[in-house]
Amino acid sequence: METIQQIASLRNAVRTLRAAGKTLALVPTMGNLHEGHIDLVRAAREQADVVAVSIFVNPMQFGANEDLDSYPRTPEADAQKLVAAGVSMLFLPGVEEIYPVPLEEQTGVEVPGLSDLYCGASRPGHFRGVATVVCKLLNIVQPDSAFFGEKDYQQLAIIRRMASDLCLPVEIHGVPIRREADGLAMSSRNGYLSAEQRALAPRLYRELQQLAAAVSTREQAFPALIAATRERLEQNGFKPDYVAVCRQADLQPAGTGDKNLVILAAAWLGKTRLIDNVTLP
Repeated sequence: METIQQIASLRNAVRTLRAAGKTLALVPTMGNLHEGHIDLVRAAREQADVVAVSIFVNPMQFGANEDLDSYPRTPEADAQKLVAAGVSMLFLPGVEEIYPVPLEEQTGVEVPGLSDLYCGASRPGHFRGVATVVCKLLNIVQPDSAFFGEKDYQQLAIIRRMASDLCLPVEIHGVPIRREADGLAMSSRNGYLSAEQRALAPRLYRELQQLAAAVSTREQAFPALIAATRERLEQNGFKPDYVAVCRQADLQPAGTGDKNLVILAAAWLGKTRLIDNVTLP
């Protein structure tokens, strides 16, 4: 696996691949890799001749008092996992390489509407940071396809909208959530949980499954079902941020006549913010 830190060097490597007629897939990450990330690599390998992975902890998507400084960074272990997964190229840029000007002067990418909901409402500016860095990475690497996890369902919807609206010549693929044996969605932030919190954490997914079963019957209004779910989460030690039943197409609140739904949720467990979702086709 070739590790590259400079944009110019990466572009030279991509030109060599293109000259050889190779297709290229990109898996953008923030590192601290787990099996969910490796699932993205496996999906990418099925679609392209060469897989590139980027590891960049993006300061633009962290707000004030968030965990930028403490976000787990494990570059050596990450590299070993990527080599074992068959990754050909690792893009490992520094902050100055991606943002050569101060962040407050950096050109940004906005996806209005979608970015203001749910996680966007709780974390103002977060999705501007996500859209900006993903747009930059897609322009730097210029892959044929890019792969993102469906755990960050709203993020994936925003990236798809951005790529479509800006006519970026890349196929955006979502990869299903990878879960632990007890149902907890894999996340780099799970490492923040204490042993007691880790035992409680799978309850979030179980509550979403229970809500999904109730929603599928259409026997009660969705707001009442959501309120009951929030109450049960609170009783089990969570501090819910939001629970929402939405249309998959636009993430707007769903009515009982809508089909193709997704249930989105975020909840605090101690100092750890967990997100999860369940789709109802």
